[in-house]
Amino acid sequence: MAGVLDGIRVIDFGQYIAGPLTGMLLADQGADVIRIDPPDGPSWDTPANATWNRGKRSIALDLKKKDDQEIAQQLVDSADVVIENFRPGVMARLGLDAKHMTQRNHQLIYCSLPGFAPNDPRAGVKAWEGIVGAATWTYRPSLSGANPEDPVYTAIPIASSYAAFISSVTIAMALLGRERDGVGQQIIVPLFDAMFPAMGGRVITLHDRKPAPARNPGMGWTRTFKGSDGRWVQYHAGNLRFQQFTEAAGADKWDDPESPAHQEKRMEELFATRTALEWEELATNVGSEAALSRTAAEWMLHPHARESEMIVSVDDPVLGPVLQPGINARLARTPGEIRGPAPTLNAHRDEILDELSSINVAPKQLETPRDMPAILEGIKVLDLCIVLAGPTCGRTMAEFGADVIKIDSPDRERVSFHNEINRAKRSIVLNLKSKEGLEIFWQLVGDADVVVQNFRKDVAERLGVGYEQVRAKKPDIVYASLNTYGQIGPWATRPGHEQIAQAATGMQERFGGDERSYTQPFAVNDYGTGFMGAYAVALALLHRKKTGEGQHVNTALAYTAGTLQSQFLQDYAGKKWTEARGQNARGTGPLNRAYKTADEWIFMSAQAGDQATLATIEGLETIADQDENRLEELLEKCFLSAAAGDWVARLTSHDIGAHHLVTTTAELLENPWNKQHGLSATREHDELGQITTTGPAPRLSRTPVVIGRPAPKPGSDAHDILSDIGMENEFDRLVADNIIRIDGIVPG
Repeated sequence: MAGVLDGIRVIDFGQYIAGPLTGMLLADQGADVIRIDPPDGPSWDTPANATWNRGKRSIALDLKKKDDQEIAQQLVDSADVVIENFRPGVMARLGLDAKHMTQRNHQLIYCSLPGFAPNDPRAGVKAWEGIVGAATWTYRPSLSGANPEDPVYTAIPIASSYAAFISSVTIAMALLGRERDGVGQQIIVPLFDAMFPAMGGRVITLHDRKPAPARNPGMGWTRTFKGSDGRWVQYHAGNLRFQQFTEAAGADKWDDPESPAHQEKRMEELFATRTALEWEELATNVGSEAALSRTAAEWMLHPHARESEMIVSVDDPVLGPVLQPGINARLARTPGEIRGPAPTLNAHRDEILDELSSINVAPKQLETPRDMPAILEGIKVLDLCIVLAGPTCGRTMAEFGADVIKIDSPDRERVSFHNEINRAKRSIVLNLKSKEGLEIFWQLVGDADVVVQNFRKDVAERLGVGYEQVRAKKPDIVYASLNTYGQIGPWATRPGHEQIAQAATGMQERFGGDERSYTQPFAVNDYGTGFMGAYAVALALLHRKKTGEGQHVNTALAYTAGTLQSQFLQDYAGKKWTEARGQNARGTGPLNRAYKTADEWIFMSAQAGDQATLATIEGLETIADQDENRLEELLEKCFLSAAAGDWVARLTSHDIGAHHLVTTTAELLENPWNKQHGLSATREHDELGQITTTGPAPRLSRTPVVIGRPAPKPGSDAHDILSDIGMENEFDRLVADNIIRIDGIVPG
C-alpha cells in the first residue's frame, strides 16, 4: 500500500542537516518532497546528501531574484508542508515567512528549524552544529584523552538530528490535527531547544533529597571491557542476568562484600580471557547483554544490519551504489519506501513548473485564525514501557494531549527515570502475569486507541499482550513496538540498552577512538527512538483517521543509531572515513573546533571563506593567509589572549559563529530565558519534593504542546483508572490481592 503521506506535498528549503533530514523522514513515508536549492547546488556538498535528499524532486531557484521568489511562493501556495532551517528573519526578507505564507494558505503547515528561537537573545548567531553543542553541555571533559581537562567533540550531529526527529513528529501531529479542523499552523523547533529532550535524565535535578540508589545487582558492570584480542566489548548487567553470565563464563561465585575496586579488577581479568566477539556471543546465549564495539564500517556490512534493512543499497546518480541507513519509523500496513535516489540539481524543474501551471494554487485564506483543541485530545494510550525509549514515546503523545496510562509491573521495585519520562501520564502498577490483572488490561484496551511496548521481540506475545492478541479484541488499535534491534533479522530477539546499541553500530568506537570505547554524552538512541516511535504512531493515527484501520508500527535503538550517524553512514566506491573521532577531538578542523581562552573554552564555527574576515578581528591578525597546518596552532595562541566573553562578542559581531562552552547543568536549568521558555521546569513531585526537569521542545501556533503534570507517585492513579472501567469498588480487594500495587515502588 501507499505510504501514509502519499499525496502530501512538501516544499523543502532546508540546507545542511536538520531541514533535509526532516524532509527525508517525510519522503520515506510517501510525501512528495520538492527540494529547492540555490542555482549552484546545496550549501553543503557532502556525500550525506545522497541519504538526506533521497526520494525527493529537485528545482534550483535563486531566491534573491523576484521571478524565482514568485515561483517559490506558488510552490508554497500549492503545498501542505514547508520546511526551512535558516536563521530567524531570513525567510521574511525573501517574502516567504510563515506569517504571510500561512495567511495565503490557511491549510499550510510551516515548520522552521532555526539554530536558536526567534525570541532567543542569540537568534542572530550562526548556530552551526558545534555552536549548539557548546551551548548545551555536549562537549564535556575527556574520559581518557591526552589532556583530561579538555572538552571532547562528538561527530554525531545530535542537535540537528533531534530537531529533525521532533519536527517530523510535530508535522505528522499537525497533519492529524488538520484532518480534524481543516487548518494548518506554524511549527518552530530550534536546534537549541531540541537538545533539552536529548539531555533528559542527565540533567534532572532533585532539590530536596538525593536520588534513590540503584538496586539492580551488577549494574556497576555496565561498562566496556577489553577482550583477549585487544578489542572492546560493552557489557550491560541491567537485565539482572549478571550471575548467569559469570557462571557461564566459568567464574567463581561473586562475593558481594568484596570492594568495588577488587570486583572491577576481577571483571577486567575475566574479560581478558576471551575475545570481544566471544563475549558478545556468550552473553547472548544466557540472555544477557553485550556487544562488540564495532566500527561504523563493520556495522554497515553486518548481517543483521543488512537483513533487517537498517542498512540498504541505493543507486545514486553521482556516487553509484551507496549503502546508507534504511527507514526508521516502520508501519506494517502502510510501509514507507525509499522512492529513489537523491536527484541531481534541477532535475525536475520542467515537470514541477508544468504542475504549477496546471493546478489551482489560489490562496486558501482563513478569515479568522482560530485556536484548536489539543491534537490528541480524546486519544487514549496504554504505555507498557520501561526505561527511556518507550516511555518517551508515551510522554510525547501526552504532550500533544493524549490520555496516557502508564502501566508498570509490581515486580519492578524501581521505575527508572520515572520523574523525567512519565510526566503528564496517569500511573497504575498492574500485575499482567495474573489472570485478573490481564482482565483489567483488556478492559482498558476496550476504549484505547494506542498500545506502546518496548519488550524484546516475542516477549509481549508470551505475556498475552502482543499485537495480534490485542488486535483480536480491538481491530483498529495502533500498536507500537520499540526495542533494541527491531522486529526482523537475526538479532531481533536480543536484549539491549542504550550502550549496547551505541557499541554495536559504531557510535562508541568513533567517540572513544583508539584508546577505548565510550558512550555518547547523552542517551541519544533511547530518546530518539522514543520520538521516532511517536512519529510512527502519529502516522498510523493519521491513516486510521482516513480509513478506520489500525496497524502495527515499530522502530528500534539501532535504527535510530543509523539515523543519528547518517552524516557518515554512506559506503560507496572510494569512500574514506574521515570524521572526527576519539577523546582528543576538539572539532573537525581549525575553523570548527573548541579553543581555550584566558578564562574558559569557546567553540568557533566558520567556513573556509571566512578566514580573511577572521584576520580582521582584533587579536587574530596573525592568521592572515596561513595554511591549515599552521592555522590551528596560531588560533590556539591567539585565543589565550582574551576572555571567552570578549572573543564571543568579537566573533559574532563579524557574523562568525561562536559560543562559550556550557560546563554545568545549572547554567542551563537556571537560565531565566530557558525557564521562561519552558525548556526548564521546576515543580513539586509526589514524595520527592522540588524537581527540575527539561520541557518539550516544539512550538505550535494553534495547538501548543503542554508539559503536563509532574510524574505521579507510581500507582497513585489506580483508583481513578479503575473508575474509568467501572471497577472502583474493587480497588481495596485488588490492592490486598497484589493485583494492583500503590506503595513501595521507587520513582527513579
